[in-house]
Amino acid sequence: MTKGIGSASLGLVVALCMTGQASAKPEFEYGPVFSSFGKHAPVEDVSFTENQTFEVAFDVAKAASPGEVNRKFESLARFINMHVANGVKPENLSLALVVHGSATEEMLKTELFKQRKGQPNGNEVLLTALIEQGVKVIVCGQSAAAHGVEKSALIDGVVMDLSAMTAHARLAQKGYSVNPF
Repeated sequence: MTKGIGSASLGLVVALCMTGQASAKPEFEYGPVFSSFGKHAPVEDVSFTENQTFEVAFDVAKAASPGEVNRKFESLARFINMHVANGVKPENLSLALVVHGSATEEMLKTELFKQRKGQPNGNEVLLTALIEQGVKVIVCGQSAAAHGVEKSALIDGVVMDLSAMTAHARLAQKGYSVNPF
């Protein structure tokens, strides 16, 4: 019986392709806020109310390979680009990035990161751009202590809280949800 279902499914896919009902893969694009980060694809028939707001915290604990952009940081840029592209006002996005664990060292200014890792910090440009768009970038003080990261070594605009747990608790009290991706 499973074989019949598989054949029927294959037949349906072939029929859809032949009738033009199956479409090509959409192009992922940058923008409209970030021109070098946060590629996203258009999705038809998605709408938001005129005053739609989002209060979302992103949690990142794992570092990228030295010198590379952390994919989780770029997810935040994608969130901004895709929502603004679909009509959400930038001023209606209240976003935070809470960083801990091995990703803590990615909060270092490039020259200090390079001293430790032998590569420039591939995240500084993106993090600075996110901060310029109003994203709160918060590093865990406990992880900073564990990794020997001092406040003075942080990228301009990054703030330190007592812990990642504290930062998330404070954000939750302000109505932020935690992005699970």
